[in-house]
Parts: sequence; C-alpha cells; structure tokens
Amino acid sequence: MKKILFGLISVIICFIIIGLCLNIPATSKNQNANFLRIHIRANSNDNKDQEIKYKVKDEFVKYLTPKIALCNSKSDVVELIGAESGNLVELANHILKEAGFDYRVNISIKSEMFPTRAYDDYVLESGIYDAMIVELGEAQGNNWWCVIYPPLCFTNYQSNNYVGVVYKSKILEIIKKFFS
Repeated sequence: MKKILFGLISVIICFIIIGLCLNIPATSKNQNANFLRIHIRANSNDNKDQEIKYKVKDEFVKYLTPKIALCNSKSDVVELIGAESGNLVELANHILKEAGFDYRVNISIKSEMFPTRAYDDYVLESGIYDAMIVELGEAQGNNWWCVIYPPLCFTNYQSNNYVGVVYKSKILEIIKKFFS
C-alpha cells in the first residue's frame, strides 16, 4: 500500500512539474507585459541631433524620476505618461528650440520589438514590449532606449533633490529570484 501511495504521489508531482515547465514559454511571453520601455529616436545621425537626443533623455529622466517613484504598477506609469505627455512634449520642444532646432517632438505609447539588453546583472530578452516612443523630428537617427517600468534606467539619479535615491522594483526582485 505504501509503495502504491508513494508511486501515485510521485506521478502527481511529475505531472505538476511538467505542467509548470510547459507553462514557462507562455509566462515568458506575458512577462513582457510587465515592462514599459522608453525609446528616444534622434532626428538623424548628425552629431548635433545625437547630442540633443541625450539632452532630451537627461531632462526626461530628471522630470519623470520623482513622478515614477510614486507609481506602483506599469498601468500607473502609463497613466502618468498620458497625463504628463503635454508637459513632456513642451519640455522637449523647448530644449529643441533653445538649441536652435526647428523640428518638433512626437510622443506615443505603442508596442515594438526590442533586442536583448542587459541591465547590470539582469538580462531582458528580445521581444515585443510596450514603449513610450519619443520621436525627435524625422526620427531617422540612432536611438536610445531603456526601461521606465520597472525603473531600470531611472535609478541612482542624482540632482540636488535626489542624491543617492535608488528606486526598487518588486517585479524585478521577483524576476531575479525566479531566475536565480
């Protein structure tokens, strides 16, 4: 009787493990849904267009970091960006105008394909992710991209008000534990 009970428990455990393994690809596909990226596309590959792209990036990080720190989910960040999109467009257009550029910025949120990217000791696999797309002018130049949520590129930001601030992400901690 003990052998039969042990055999049944072993079979059940095997089925559970196999079932969990078969669900990993679906989980991985859905895992991208937990991330929101930022993608800033320069007008062209001209040095001045590339420089202004980084200036816009720096100002966006400076502007968004304290606001994103108050968000608890990707949907909170998407809602925040929707509410702040007018201010972000105005900020970017002001930066462009002060630098003497006559082109404008366009901001949207949509899904796009991204290549694999390492962030410190965590690797985000290639795939389709939702992203805040920031197009400067023609948006034909090299681009800069990172992750807004969880805030992988909005960490350790330093300014007069945020020296040494490190924003942690529960989602990232869970992911790291899962793959450790």
